[in-house]
Amino acid sequence: MNPNEIHTPVMLERCVELLQPAISRPGAVFVDATLGMGGHSEAILDRFDGLTLIGLDRDTDALRIAGERLARFGDRFRPVHTVYDGIADAVDGEGFSQIDGVLFDLGVSSLQLDMAERGFAYAKDAPLDMRMDQTQGVRAADILATYSEGQLRRIFEVYGEEKLAGRYARAILSAREVAPIETSSQLVSILTDATPGALLSAGHPAKRVFQALRIEVNAELAAVEAAIPAAMSLLNVGGRIVVMSYQSLEDRFVKRAFAAASSSTGPKGLPVELEEFAPRFRLVTKGAELADEAERQRNPRSIPVRTRAAERVREAR
Repeated sequence: MNPNEIHTPVMLERCVELLQPAISRPGAVFVDATLGMGGHSEAILDRFDGLTLIGLDRDTDALRIAGERLARFGDRFRPVHTVYDGIADAVDGEGFSQIDGVLFDLGVSSLQLDMAERGFAYAKDAPLDMRMDQTQGVRAADILATYSEGQLRRIFEVYGEEKLAGRYARAILSAREVAPIETSSQLVSILTDATPGALLSAGHPAKRVFQALRIEVNAELAAVEAAIPAAMSLLNVGGRIVVMSYQSLEDRFVKRAFAAASSSTGPKGLPVELEEFAPRFRLVTKGAELADEAERQRNPRSIPVRTRAAERVREAR
């Protein structure tokens, strides 16, 4: 498997540009919190000679592939098997107390989408697994077999923003009374049959349900909500965080976290901003940046991306 042939890093040049002022310092420490197949990490290690890179991933297949790809960088590359909310322990375990840059490329990776047997893609028939870390946790099939109608409806509504959540939950409960739902094709068929004909042309009926199941299986939102503040607290003054989100739930959380960190915490009406109330971060991007049209045409997986960046401007008090 050649990762260069199956993986095109999203917004690579823009990410490097956003991170460059922070990680071009001698002795800089950078964390790729979502290592994947190492595309972003390879470019960063190539361009910044004095940098040490800690790469995190829960997916053992990704760690293996990235490890082979980045072996030429020796001990400048430090792979760690962990979910990104374990960033503080990972950094400490590699002997550092603070970092100069961190990148999050959230969501499902190209590797996971393209390996049909992982069960992430509704367009490919495979066992309904969806675990990013296949060494532990419950599968999507386990959730479909054990969750109540209310639980299924909740995750479809909250994590998939699916308007037909209740209808789909009821259809799944009816179907599993006949036979276990073990494959993506079974689930797609159930969802398609449960979708009103007038809505079948409005997008694939399985898209949001598969997203919701993936988020539930991997506890993705909980991990993001813990990881982003933890990463920001590790940054040196002048350090930068870049986050790429592919769905609105993640992006809304990142937007709120960045807004809070870049706002004064002082009482309103003070004639002078006191230092202890001054913002800890400044926003580097104006809102969320999108991939340009050329990249969207070249790499369709870049179409939903929303990229935000912030820089630490003072120590916490």
